[in-house]
Amino acid sequence: MNITKTDRSMAGAESTVNAPYLNQLRDWYNGQPTLLNWASVSYRTILAHYYGLLIQQDASILEIGCGSGELLKRISARRKVGIDLSEKQVLAARQQCPDAEFHIQAAEAVDLPERFDFIIISDTLNFSADVQQVLERLHAVSHPRTRLVINYPSAMWRPILAMARLLGLKPIEPPSNWLATSDILGLMDLADWSPLIVQPRILCPISALGVGTAINRWLCPLFSWFCLTVFCVARPRRSNETGPLSVSVVVPARNEAGNIEAAVKRTPIMGAGTELIFVEGHSIDNTWEEIERIARENPTLKIKTLKQPGRGKGDAVRAGFAVAEGDLFMILDADLTVPPEEMQKFYDAVVSGRAEFANGSRLVYPMEKSAMRFLNMCANKTFGILFTWILGQSLKDTLCGTKVLRRADYERIAANRDYFGDFDPFGDFDLLFGAARLNMKIVDVPIRYRERTYGSTNIHRWRHGWLLLRMVLFAARKIKFV
Repeated sequence: MNITKTDRSMAGAESTVNAPYLNQLRDWYNGQPTLLNWASVSYRTILAHYYGLLIQQDASILEIGCGSGELLKRISARRKVGIDLSEKQVLAARQQCPDAEFHIQAAEAVDLPERFDFIIISDTLNFSADVQQVLERLHAVSHPRTRLVINYPSAMWRPILAMARLLGLKPIEPPSNWLATSDILGLMDLADWSPLIVQPRILCPISALGVGTAINRWLCPLFSWFCLTVFCVARPRRSNETGPLSVSVVVPARNEAGNIEAAVKRTPIMGAGTELIFVEGHSIDNTWEEIERIARENPTLKIKTLKQPGRGKGDAVRAGFAVAEGDLFMILDADLTVPPEEMQKFYDAVVSGRAEFANGSRLVYPMEKSAMRFLNMCANKTFGILFTWILGQSLKDTLCGTKVLRRADYERIAANRDYFGDFDPFGDFDLLFGAARLNMKIVDVPIRYRERTYGSTNIHRWRHGWLLLRMVLFAARKIKFV
């Protein structure tokens, strides 16, 4: 067996408290066969499908407790590394997954010279000698954008899994911790990990000629209490940035001539500097002329002006982001129903690390009398509930036009846009769905919603309401029923 220097140093890094248990566990897995039966292989194939929905193919992955590499070899990624405390299992993993790198290490003593985009722990956290120590140790191999993805069995399935072991459908295992979701969330909190999503998956652990696949896709979201395994995605808690960020505020403007000057005067200078980007969208009033005039009269401000090439707010936002130069991207609707002065709140939420995607919410504070019609408010609240269920993160107001994220995150969303396609004329859902797919932390920032002081809304209640309903079904099919 080819044992590396990293492998040989593993035992010395284990604490004396954990060493007896880890030695016992190592001996157990060194004595087990490395070939899995058909049921176990089928289960890992299903797991790999759900991991593939969370992990981008250009990412680097570290699997903790990789065993013989059956899961890791089924996941597509730019770089794949696995660790396991069993020499026998690691040797098997190196043989059957030659495109990955494997080390003999205990999770409690992981020691690698690099940091990974994703760290996965699949069905092995229950065998850890010290779960808190494992989670704390993982910070040494993570960066601020790392995502920790854990899947663990539901306690409801414990009798069924015991029967499966008796029937030979599941390998015999050593005694486990059998952690509940509340235990794992509490341990994450102690170890400075911030959970993002808790998602039950898999009702049928075998494909069964496609029947199991259909059951898992269409019934799991409806019967989540009965699912076999639970996926939990978390991110490291982040400290404040070392310095201010520059900001680009994109202002889509269609028939908003009376609001342009106020938008310039009222938008604060944030961070290392703020640029305003007006994108004029085929107005029938003098919006374009007003944008040009205001830009000429404010030469000390950084103002960019362009005419929208296509149609719809989504197209205008993309055009503005394409010429933006800031570190932080913001959207401000030109109707100014979201006060520009509130933009500082969004800046602070993202720069502090409390949010990776700051989403405006109009449905917290009392709003001005004519700011939103009653039926529109009911629809907005309903869509917020539906999208919270679909995305797995709390989202009260999906249609507030103000949204803020980092340039780097927007570029990642754009690079992965093929998964959803060009489906959204508003632009809000393109960003929200993209952020959810990248497991970004979405945080609502409540604002006080104002009445319009100029012009009329560009929203058509019934036509756009029908579009929103179609987007709910679209999102459910692409995110929830998969």
